[in-house]
Amino acid sequence: MISENLLKKIDHIIPEERLFYDEPMSRHTSFRIGGPAALLVQINTEDELADILEDLDMEQEGFLLVGNGSNLLVSDEGYPGIALKLAGDFESVYQDEEDECVVHVGAAKLMSGVSAFLTERGLSGFEFASGIPGSIGGAVFMNAGAYGGEMKDIVKSVSVKMVSKPFTSHTIKNEDMNFGYRSSRIQEGDMIALSVKMRLKKDDPSEIAARVAELAAKRNSKQPVNLPSAGSTFKRPAEGYAAALIEEAGLKGYRVGGAAVSEKHSGFVVNEGGATCEDVLAVMRHVRETVFKKSGIMLEPEVRLINCKL
Repeated sequence: MISENLLKKIDHIIPEERLFYDEPMSRHTSFRIGGPAALLVQINTEDELADILEDLDMEQEGFLLVGNGSNLLVSDEGYPGIALKLAGDFESVYQDEEDECVVHVGAAKLMSGVSAFLTERGLSGFEFASGIPGSIGGAVFMNAGAYGGEMKDIVKSVSVKMVSKPFTSHTIKNEDMNFGYRSSRIQEGDMIALSVKMRLKKDDPSEIAARVAELAAKRNSKQPVNLPSAGSTFKRPAEGYAAALIEEAGLKGYRVGGAAVSEKHSGFVVNEGGATCEDVLAVMRHVRETVFKKSGIMLEPEVRLINCKL
């Protein structure tokens, strides 16, 4: 239960039109699954974020940071607290004044928008990420990758806000980001990505566009992009590949309720219509247990579980 005192404080910081009570999280996740957040707050400026974080700290209230929701599975009961969603100033993208190969991107900017911006300006290196359905902040948080590239390859530095006193902002260089497979220093907690500085390379815009189109065609032919999902459901294990292990276990097409292992790509659990969080969790549990029995490998979820567990 969110205290009345905290709600009053938030109401003084954020205009009413950016406060969403009992907001269905199914509207904010690519899975199209999730019950209501008690309150979702859209934050447009760094000052607003600092004030909100200070009030949350004073009231000892936690929060859920929501990007594009492309890697979240939210409980059918929803999230009982406050969800924060960055927008406004955090959706900016512009080239550096001193170096045109360096681009500054707000954490809430969608990957598709960044790709279009870079392609138009003849800046290459981001093509691998062009079809990832998330925000830049989420991509850095996860060190997102595809087709041989990862965010760590192009990130120069990340501007972050600390979420505990004194709520300072500072810049972390690439070498201090602790990038690993689907991991980064931001996952260690106590900070939120505000913006990202990336270094790209000059190239012909038409050639960049051709590579983006080629990767999009490859993705569309191999992945179930026509159905709601959270991308790869499980992380790549130390030995083998999650999709291959799932397929070898005979689980392609396995379903519970509206959730199923994709017939097109067994690394994806998809929402075939009306799937609940419990449907997805049931599929994931069965997949993990079956794969472990057959291979001795325990798959770890890549999707982030919110207010639910396997």
